[in-house]
Amino acid sequence: MKYVKITPGKLKGEVTIPPSKSLSHRAVIAAGLSEGESTVENIIFSEDIIATCNALEALGVKIKKEEQSDKTTTLTIEGNTRLVIEGDTINCNESGSTIRFFIPIAIANGNKVTFNGKGKLVTRPLKEYYDIFDEKGIKYSTNKGQLPLMIDGKLTAGTYKMAGDVSSQFISGLLFALPLIDGDSEIVITKKLESRGYVDLTLDILNKFGINIINEAYNRFIIKGNQKYIKRNYRVEGDFSQVAFWLVAGALGGDIVCHDLKEDSLQGDKVIVDIIKRMQGNLITEDGKMTSTTAETVSTIIDGSECPDIIPVLAVLAALSEGTTEIVNAGRLRIKECDRLSAIASELKKLGADIEEKEDGLIIKGKKELIGGEVDSFNDHRIAMALAVAAIRCKESVTIRDSGCIKKSYPTFWEHYKMLGGKLDEWSVG
Repeated sequence: MKYVKITPGKLKGEVTIPPSKSLSHRAVIAAGLSEGESTVENIIFSEDIIATCNALEALGVKIKKEEQSDKTTTLTIEGNTRLVIEGDTINCNESGSTIRFFIPIAIANGNKVTFNGKGKLVTRPLKEYYDIFDEKGIKYSTNKGQLPLMIDGKLTAGTYKMAGDVSSQFISGLLFALPLIDGDSEIVITKKLESRGYVDLTLDILNKFGINIINEAYNRFIIKGNQKYIKRNYRVEGDFSQVAFWLVAGALGGDIVCHDLKEDSLQGDKVIVDIIKRMQGNLITEDGKMTSTTAETVSTIIDGSECPDIIPVLAVLAALSEGTTEIVNAGRLRIKECDRLSAIASELKKLGADIEEKEDGLIIKGKKELIGGEVDSFNDHRIAMALAVAAIRCKESVTIRDSGCIKKSYPTFWEHYKMLGGKLDEWSVG
């Protein structure tokens, strides 16, 4: 178990934002489904991306890795359109994206396959797929609804009904797989689609790799069968869900310049820019970079339905902004790597914040500063990083338990924190 102890202080300097994890998953998958050789540049091997690469290799895709001078990796991916599983198991580690994307992909051509994982992934819901299996007559078994999941069947063309308020990852999984099978299909959204930005990322990657999907106002997606992914070279842009930590850190006490951001990005978490500006933060955007400086931020209302991944760090900003902020429509945070609503509320309270937890949101009364103390990450990378940002405006030091969980998405986070002038000590126990 790793711990980090942070001495409060301002952060200042420049940081290159790691590549988008969401786009990395999608680009690597699309390259793996293409015939021929593609390259995907600007990859960082977080645990989730490793899980996706391992899943592709289990399906016969060959991946070569070349380390770059900037500590990123370029992948040369030789696709395998046959998608015949080598062995019988795909281990998704703790990556929800990996398992939800690969379940339909793995059975697009018919496979007998077992999906496994660890940690919270074992219990994360997959009911949307179970309902499809029941309707389409695909054989499967689980451990009382939990992993391991064993599937013996083949995806077929037809109509697929999906609720839009659970997780867009189920929709993206079908969007990847259905173009490959015989016959035309459609996905009908039965409830209003949340997290549209993630579906937009999937549609954009599919289009770039030669797959055509007709999007009827996010109510229905029409998918022609027997399409082919076309190889290409692709560079992954910087991640707005990760820059959120540094933009908030700058607003709370610092002067931070963030590089490698695409101003016209389709990433849903780009809304972080609008929210910080709405809270009267100081943000300057120019030439692929953003600068965030100390500001007297104020309260607002934040809708969590479109940006669940940045809610923990926005809760930190709210806790240190004037007035009362409401975070609404954020119930899906309860089924992430941990119950993120409960986790961020309980740990910020330990630091001295004034937070009331609701069924699907938070009410946060801002303060000038917090106290400090020892907190738990709940083995959730976004909770750990959000608490590190909160430490900037604490009177006393902040110790974060299970701090190593950041490797799930941002392995160099603590290195970057120190590079920006953060004072921290790290150690392991056990």
